[in-house]
Amino acid sequence: MPPQFGTSGLRGRVMDLTPACVTDHVRAFAATCKTGSGLFVARDLRGSSPAIASVVMQAGQAAGLAVTDCGAVPTPALAFAAMQAGAAAVMVTGSHIPADRNGLKFYTPTGEITKQDETAILAALGRDWPDLAGPPTQSVDVGPVYQSRYVQGYGKALAGLRLGLYAHSAVGRDLMGDLLKALGAEVVMLGRSDTFIPVDTEAVDPATKAQLADWARAHGLDAILSTDGDGDRPLMTDENGQLIAGDVMGQITAQCLSARCVVTPVSSNTGVLAGGFTQVLRTKIGSPHVIAGMHALGGQVAGFEANGGFLLGFDAEGPAGPVPALMTRDALLPMLALLAACGGRPVSALVAAQPARFTAADRLQDVPTLLSGRWVASMRDDAGLRAAFVANLGLKERTLDLTDGLRITCVDGRVIHLRPSGNAPELRLYVEAESPDLAQSTLMAGMDVLRQIIVRA
Repeated sequence: MPPQFGTSGLRGRVMDLTPACVTDHVRAFAATCKTGSGLFVARDLRGSSPAIASVVMQAGQAAGLAVTDCGAVPTPALAFAAMQAGAAAVMVTGSHIPADRNGLKFYTPTGEITKQDETAILAALGRDWPDLAGPPTQSVDVGPVYQSRYVQGYGKALAGLRLGLYAHSAVGRDLMGDLLKALGAEVVMLGRSDTFIPVDTEAVDPATKAQLADWARAHGLDAILSTDGDGDRPLMTDENGQLIAGDVMGQITAQCLSARCVVTPVSSNTGVLAGGFTQVLRTKIGSPHVIAGMHALGGQVAGFEANGGFLLGFDAEGPAGPVPALMTRDALLPMLALLAACGGRPVSALVAAQPARFTAADRLQDVPTLLSGRWVASMRDDAGLRAAFVANLGLKERTLDLTDGLRITCVDGRVIHLRPSGNAPELRLYVEAESPDLAQSTLMAGMDVLRQIIVRA
């Protein structure tokens, strides 16, 4: 399958992300989108990322842009620095997908590209572009600017906490460790890897869950913190090593920062509706849809996704000072907000105080998008097929939501949500239930049924 351009930028197999393909997309971006004072470029820790980043920078120079090499830093750190400098940005990352794939995320000086920007870029692909020879590339360390956002907002809010940092191959692992120490925490580094590990914060494998619980017990930790590969999705456990759902983190963070309105995709759990917000807008899945909703509402608005990536649409106040707006997914803010909100209580107690709605998610990998899309469409159009599917789980459909994929609310209150991934050959299954155990058991049963269906297809 050739590289695809959509919700999360350009994604594809490394072997298909040729210099010509990458150059074409960067030049189309430069020609159709605002670039401001130049182009900031960064990358994750995949083996393929340095070479692809080099192509991106060469393409930016050929487009006449002043290119700044930011090195290996998290996506939100790149975006924050670029926006402060009034520049565009390109992040070379495949996020949470396997190492044989990679991609590009595009930012204008005001933040992530919009759906309209995507359309313009796609229309400009394949053109012949003149070489304009921009100035020589400069290098800048944007990590300190990113760290300062949290230091000024949270001061020494983590003093007295003993935190585990699951480093794996996350690009921001060292930056994050330094920040946690600056905020007063004692940090125990865990699971550092020189080989890229694709960590999907919405679908953590059983072996990793068990390892997190073992680490929490062995080291006497108050919590374990981590991110996906490029640092825009949080992964966090409580003191027992139990994972905290990203959407639960999102609703707590929005409350802590005094957001009045919240925008979140339909895949997030419905507990946010009981969060006391003036308005909750639920959108299609993907940060461009969340950002569009945030712009539509305006004011003290925050956004978050089921994966935990948090978007702040206004200048908020932390316990020690201001927390500037950042309209792109960020992993650090929700984890810091939760820890600061605990006030000496265990993290598990803060989570337990939230509405009793729990989500679980997984995906079937290596399922062609055409196949999964065709199957989901058949389920959408045939009530009998849907009834048979949920009956295999001991459930019965009550209502159907077609905002994004198929979201089936069942008579007993459980939710079954099926959706082809927008940026990888995967079929995703989201489940919501009244307890973590029920959500997980329903998810496992649903995955078993999906495997049988896809194999037959």
